Amino acid sequence: MMRLKKWLFAEPRTQGGEIFAALDIGSSKIACLIARSENEGPPRVVGIGHQLAEGMKQGTISNMESLQYAVGQAVVAAEQMAGETLQRVTVNISGAHLMSQTVDIELPLNGREVNDGDLARIQAQGQAMIPEDTQGRPLELIHAVPVHYAIDAQKGIRDPLGMTGSMLNTQMHLISAPFGPVRTLVTAIARCHLDVEKLVAAPYASGLACLVEDEMDLGSLVIDMGAGTTSFAVFFDGNIVYADGITLGGAHVTNDIARGLTTSVSHAERLKTLYGNAIPSPMDEREIIDVPLVGEEQPENANHIPKSHLIGIIQPRIEEILEHVRARLDKSGFADVAGRRVVLTGGASQLPGIRELAQRMLDKQIRLGRPLRVARPSSLSSKAGAASFTGLAESTSGPAFATTAGLLAVAMQPELAAAHSGNGIGTRVMSGGSAFNRIGAWVKQNL
Repeated sequence: MMRLKKWLFAEPRTQGGEIFAALDIGSSKIACLIARSENEGPPRVVGIGHQLAEGMKQGTISNMESLQYAVGQAVVAAEQMAGETLQRVTVNISGAHLMSQTVDIELPLNGREVNDGDLARIQAQGQAMIPEDTQGRPLELIHAVPVHYAIDAQKGIRDPLGMTGSMLNTQMHLISAPFGPVRTLVTAIARCHLDVEKLVAAPYASGLACLVEDEMDLGSLVIDMGAGTTSFAVFFDGNIVYADGITLGGAHVTNDIARGLTTSVSHAERLKTLYGNAIPSPMDEREIIDVPLVGEEQPENANHIPKSHLIGIIQPRIEEILEHVRARLDKSGFADVAGRRVVLTGGASQLPGIRELAQRMLDKQIRLGRPLRVARPSSLSSKAGAASFTGLAESTSGPAFATTAGLLAVAMQPELAAAHSGNGIGTRVMSGGSAFNRIGAWVKQNL
């Protein structure tokens, strides 16, 4: 557990001139970040490309050809800015596909000290497991994260290295996703002449980018509100202990506005951005906004409504999203583990009033999360001038790029995301609530 924090908060161990790339595939945008390591100092972001997402719906691929085009456009833009050609990328998996499970792994010690080889064997056992869903279908393992060590009767061990005992017990948190969507995503990226170096769960990447060390230690909930999905993860004692997601997001708010006000989706998005709020105010009734009707582009044909009507459409959908998150968290048994700290991130979290609404509904302390792990130097020694880099810094500093920044952190430090070896051979693990209960019970005992 201490190792994850050491890898995350320490300076990346890289060689000068090495290139790292992150590809964030979302429902509304596709973003690519390229970083170059320097001989002195942290790696620097030297290229960025983002494109309107095509071929994606609610975190699932709906059109392979359209997705390939959008990915290609985003990658080419980043390559041209960086002056590099990518071969491999670190890619995210939508939170709507994720499933969390916990397994117990035992390793006999026979009275000797725990060494690096023992920890590597435990990690290998976790990576060799093949999780299954409730219907017995195999899942693709994305992460295998050790969250708790115990030696004999001694529990609550963070790092067992050098300790002596008879039996080393580890509770391994497995994050997996359905085999079909994962393989489809890898195939789509391969058709863009790119190899997938590592797959990372979207809420895990967002947490790595936005959380500070104390939030990881004391317990916190990260909610990444995207366009088509809302994913969330619980961090405790320096590790991710639960991850999940729902197929609701900011795009559903936009569609509600379009239907409710009989306007186009583009106009609905504009109304949400300019006048939207998750919390009503007494002044809303007095403020009148113009709503262009579908098929009626002339300004004189626009509908005139009070702002309160718009807020009355937005608020119920945001409440529904937060209610689903709260219900999933309560069902998992990790509500207490998450503590009273919630970090909201993602593009949809930028809606005014959402922080106050979330605080009221979740009864927790809320803050808006922004990427904290991407170096933004004042100058670049690349072909991109200072003006171009200024725009790059502004583009990557918002909540909408939290997952992208987390992916880049994993690309620079692969140890952050222990993943499946892909050999297809291992122990099958059945999903179920007991997995959550085991780890949840241990965490509560050690709070």
